[in-house]
Parts: sequence; structure tokens; C-alpha cells
Amino acid sequence: MSNWISESLRKIEADSQRSADTHLFKLSIPRLKHVDIYLKDESTHPTGSLKHRLARSLFLYALCNGKLTDTTTIIEASSGSTAVSEAYFAQMIGLPFIAVMPRSTAQRKIDEIALYSGKCHFVDKATDMHGAAVKLAAETGGYFMDQFKYAERATDWRGNNNIAESIFAQMKLEPHPIPHSIVMSAGTGGTSATLGRYIRYQGHDTQLVVVDPENSVFYDGYTRKDPDLTIQASSRIEGIGRPRVEKSFQPDVIDKMMQVPDLASVATIHWLERLIGRKAGASTGTNLWGALQLAEQLMRQKQDASIVTLLCDSGTRYLDTYYNPDWVAENLGDITPYSDQLNRWC
Repeated sequence: MSNWISESLRKIEADSQRSADTHLFKLSIPRLKHVDIYLKDESTHPTGSLKHRLARSLFLYALCNGKLTDTTTIIEASSGSTAVSEAYFAQMIGLPFIAVMPRSTAQRKIDEIALYSGKCHFVDKATDMHGAAVKLAAETGGYFMDQFKYAERATDWRGNNNIAESIFAQMKLEPHPIPHSIVMSAGTGGTSATLGRYIRYQGHDTQLVVVDPENSVFYDGYTRKDPDLTIQASSRIEGIGRPRVEKSFQPDVIDKMMQVPDLASVATIHWLERLIGRKAGASTGTNLWGALQLAEQLMRQKQDASIVTLLCDSGTRYLDTYYNPDWVAENLGDITPYSDQLNRWC
């Protein structure tokens, strides 16, 4: 193994040691009885999102498999958050980085990629990303990190400080330490694969519920049991939803899937801000909407339980989109009906 690879591994592991685990906090929802909802706050990672974990794992995977040298250009297909995190790690070990992303990606994410010396290669729609990334890697002699293929295998699902191990450790002293459900949205499918495998490995009586936005094929692929299903559409919820069933998506470890309207996702982050005084990205809204639907079912059944879901990233990246009323009205529509439903909880 070269000295450069050894030093790069050391730098990435040192960064992990400097980062404390992310917080798990309980939501205080006045009219929610007998069911506790917890948010795992992944926005506190150094690059501000859940994708920090994935990017670190992907870099370790590529380095240990001999895919990178000290001159390799890293290419990734990403709508933003993964690209920000990968740009951070590429800069750390001195490699150039190019993100292939839709032109509609939030400007804040583009700026953050540039902050870590990364570059952006824009395509018109999400369905063009993979092909453009493959072509760019060939043209530059670079390495396509391919989060949608390698996410499910780059993380050690049996433990080793993955997100599932962290959740169950942090829940140990709660009233209902083994969650009834963990709710997770699918972007690459890697995090849901890690959660589902860990739950089974540990023998926990917890169901994994995966939520999916509109204009995403994961839900239909799951219900139809068709891994080759594709659609010609782009998700409007950045970071989650895909036009094809990605290789990292592992349907056999999922207990239930739920489709969430985009307007519900956006209404939920505005409701959450009023509840906790903080902005979150729209994928968090997808997660929390799903968790609330499950909580309502458990309340009707008078079942005491806990539900854990994720706060994936900060809403400060989306001030021009999901937190801009004019943008929401023009691109999504009227969130009022869903806001009215949410307001029943307070």
C-alpha cells in the first residue's frame, strides 16, 4: 500500500475521531399521546448533512479497494448534499472533485461545493446525471464514485459506528428503547439498507418504513417487485427520490413503504420550524410526515411506542426554494391543506 493511501486513510479516520456523534432529540408534540417521536439530527456533521457519513464510507471504500491515486479526479452524480460532503473529503486528501448535478440544484449547495474547491458539471434533469458522470470520468481518466451503486456496501451494516448502531445506543434509556419503527427516505438506498440489515442482525422488533416522494420510482419498484422500473421524471425533493431503482436500494430489508406528497413534505418542514425554531431540508419533511402518519395509527390503537426518523440537513440550504413562498407556489402549489392537517397536532 502506498504512503499516500496510508496518509489519506489516516486523515479521514482522524476527521471521524474529531467529530462527536450526532444528537437524537425528542419532539414535544402537544396532542401526540403515548407515542414518542425522535429526530436523529444529521445536520450537525461537518458538512451539514447525513451524506457526510456516506461520503466518508465511499472514500474509505475506494481507497481500500485501490481505486484512487494521488492524481485521481473524483466524479460524482449528486443533487447536492453528497457532492458537498465528497468535495470536503476530496479536498482533505488533495484530489480534484467534480459534481454532476441538475441545473435546478439549490445555489447554497453549489456554493458549498465551491467552498471545498469542487467544481460543478450541470445537466438538464436528474435522468441525465448517471450517463454524464460516466462520460466525464472516461474523458478525465477519473473515478466515478457512484453513490447509487456503492452506498449499500461501503458502510459496515453490522456496526462500527454506523447510524443504526448509534440510534439504538442513544435510545437505551428512553421509555420505549426499542423503536416500533424507524422511518427513512430513500436517496441512494444505502442508509435504509444499513438500517434494515442492522435491525435484523441485532434481532430488534423494529420495522423499517421507507418513505418516498412524488416523481420517484422506489415506491412503485417496491410494490411491483420490479428492480428494473424507470420513469422519466425528476424528484422535486432534493436529496431523495430517483428516476430508476438504484443498485443500493435493498427492498428485502424493508418492512413497509409509504408515498408522501411533495406538498406534505414542504408543509411539514414549515410546521417543524414553528415547533423547534429551526429550519430543515424537505427530505426531513418527507421523513417526519411519514412518522406522524404512523404515530396517528398507533394512537388509534392505544399502543405505547417510539418512532425514530432523521433530520437529514439544515434548511438554510433551501432559503431560495422550500422557504420561499413564491417559489413553492410556482413550483409545487398550495401547502395550506397539509399545513391545516399538521396544525391539529399543536
